[in-house]
Amino acid sequence: MFFINLNGNKNRKKIGVILVIISLLFALGFIAVHLTSKYMKFLTVVPRSRLLSVTGGISVAYIFVHILPELKEHQDILHEGETFKNFFLSEHHVYLFAMIGLVIFYGLERMVMVSKKRNERKRDKHHAGAGAFWIHILAFCVYNALIGYLLVRGESKEFTEMGLYFFALALHFISNDHSLRETHKQSYDQYGRWLLSFSIFLGWGFGMIEEVSEAAIAILFSFLAGGVVLNVLKEELPEERDSNFWAFSAGVILYTSLLLLI
Repeated sequence: MFFINLNGNKNRKKIGVILVIISLLFALGFIAVHLTSKYMKFLTVVPRSRLLSVTGGISVAYIFVHILPELKEHQDILHEGETFKNFFLSEHHVYLFAMIGLVIFYGLERMVMVSKKRNERKRDKHHAGAGAFWIHILAFCVYNALIGYLLVRGESKEFTEMGLYFFALALHFISNDHSLRETHKQSYDQYGRWLLSFSIFLGWGFGMIEEVSEAAIAILFSFLAGGVVLNVLKEELPEERDSNFWAFSAGVILYTSLLLLI
């Protein structure tokens, strides 16, 4: 993992400092996306704008070409370690945690949609209730904190890898912010985006001062991967989005080509 190495040689220390600075800049970039996405007018277009479909394609490519293969590497870490070696289904742990992440975020989406429909029917308000809002946002705070932490302590140790991580997830945040704003309206702009921004910084800051075990990293990454899969696909697949297939495909092809070339 990259960190400021106070006991290493000068060159090693210099590289560590550079990577820490770069990770901070990327964390601030994530925060900037959360704080400025409300001003991106193309997000509100239906049928879905071509640009937004391209971002969806890029996120899907990142899942299948980068995240899913990396799950295999994390599974090897868990399987070879002592902590989970003798546990039931030891060859499938990361996939189970990824599935748990997907199921939890799917459950949250269903809860929010039920709350929104109830509000529309009883109060003629086109947003989810306050309780659903806070549960939903707190879950995404954990999600964002994990992303911030893995920016520092994940497998992306080189600038190129960090750049790909940042680019794909920044685009994912743009789409995700639009969904949260559409669901929670003013509450998201007033509270949600600030809490999500703070969570990114909190995760990054924790990563700077603390390093958890490789097994814990594998579990955190797997859980996050399941959440990313659900949150990306739910934005691109619903019929009412009227996604642009060719723009989506272009995003998939271009980003897949980039990932395979690097």
